[in-house]
Amino acid sequence: MVKKLRRKFVLTAMISLLVILIGIIGVINIVNFTQVQTSADETLDILSENDGNFPDMKELFPLPPGINNQDDQNFASKSDDVNTMGPAPFFGDRMAYNRSLEIPFQSRYFWVKLNKMGTTQETDTSHIAAVSEEEAQEYANKLFQTKSFGRGYIGGQYRYLVHQNNDGSYLMIFMDCSAGFYNANKLLFMTLLIGLVALIAMFVLVFLLSGKAVAPVVESLEKQKRFITDAGHELKTPLAVISANMDVIELEAGESEWTKSTKNQIKRMDGLVKNLLTLSRMEEENIDAVFSELNMSAVLEESATFFIAVADFKKVKYTREIAENIHINGDRNSIQQLCTILIDNAMKYTPDEGEVSVSLSGDESSRNAILEISNSCENIPKGKLDRLFDRFYREENSRSRKTGGYGIGLSVAKAIVNSHGGTIEAKAVGENIMKFMITIPIMKKS
Repeated sequence: MVKKLRRKFVLTAMISLLVILIGIIGVINIVNFTQVQTSADETLDILSENDGNFPDMKELFPLPPGINNQDDQNFASKSDDVNTMGPAPFFGDRMAYNRSLEIPFQSRYFWVKLNKMGTTQETDTSHIAAVSEEEAQEYANKLFQTKSFGRGYIGGQYRYLVHQNNDGSYLMIFMDCSAGFYNANKLLFMTLLIGLVALIAMFVLVFLLSGKAVAPVVESLEKQKRFITDAGHELKTPLAVISANMDVIELEAGESEWTKSTKNQIKRMDGLVKNLLTLSRMEEENIDAVFSELNMSAVLEESATFFIAVADFKKVKYTREIAENIHINGDRNSIQQLCTILIDNAMKYTPDEGEVSVSLSGDESSRNAILEISNSCENIPKGKLDRLFDRFYREENSRSRKTGGYGIGLSVAKAIVNSHGGTIEAKAVGENIMKFMITIPIMKKS
């Protein structure tokens, strides 16, 4: 129980961190890639507006307010004395301004002019070394043939802009974004690496501290289990004394409806105590069970036979299809208790003249024994049927009082199945049939 709680705590913390890291890394890299594309589009716009050439950048980008040549001279004179040089108030604007002026010297591009029929009129590859005139014309012809006008990518690294002139001719400008993409990919790799290191560090830290984090819950669970165990053992003695006294009273005064009712309530209370103790032991993983090769077919047949009289009394159609010689590695008492709980549960919630079916088969492909117990019922519980296995869960109080259940039997059944390495599942078949399906690994089938 404690190990499962720690695993859930660690898993929850790691999933939360993973989601946060994916969000942060995703946003950073999406913004970075977007900036590369936006910068390329801005440069393409400048070139398209100036017939494929850069204008005078100082005229295109005037000095921002607060920046003038006198400030540059003052800043340069102060730079000779590190101790007297103070931060320039226009430093951020100056950086952006200088970057704008350097665009023509940092851009690698080429362009091709086509007439309205698609014939090449002029090609300029003087601003890039990796593309020849023939390759540039091939890119342009491909765009013209596919009618890929507007903006896009070609060749994996070239961002293009097709500008149509008034006379119907085309100016196709291609911007090399390989340097920007290289830096963007490098940032992506670095952020992924940092994220992986952060996940590993977080896992180690959370794993080491998880014990302290769940300590209060573990302490509460331990107190609860200790109380159940102590109370269960303390209740056994008075129940035994009351049962013995009822036997004496019946010997002296004879059996009556009052003594019979009292003994029935003693039996119910004794069953509840046994189930509580069984559930507590299984949660503690301290089960007094002896696992060995077990003929599950024989155990189920024996348990199912006990309910023939109950079925006859309620006029229930009781069918049993039990394959022979299905062997598992299990504890006989636990498997017998599992079968009894499930069949008893089916009988309790089956109306008079209803149907109960018990079947056991072996699946050779999955090497599992498959136990299916189904019953007709008036109303199938709403919502997730997995809640039926929660401790003390009952769908309707009135229904529980009628059947006399405590909402613990299916919890015990699930604990037994889990201890045998199997699974248990509740299903609704149609509108009025409830089925419990149990799978337990087969040890041997002869």
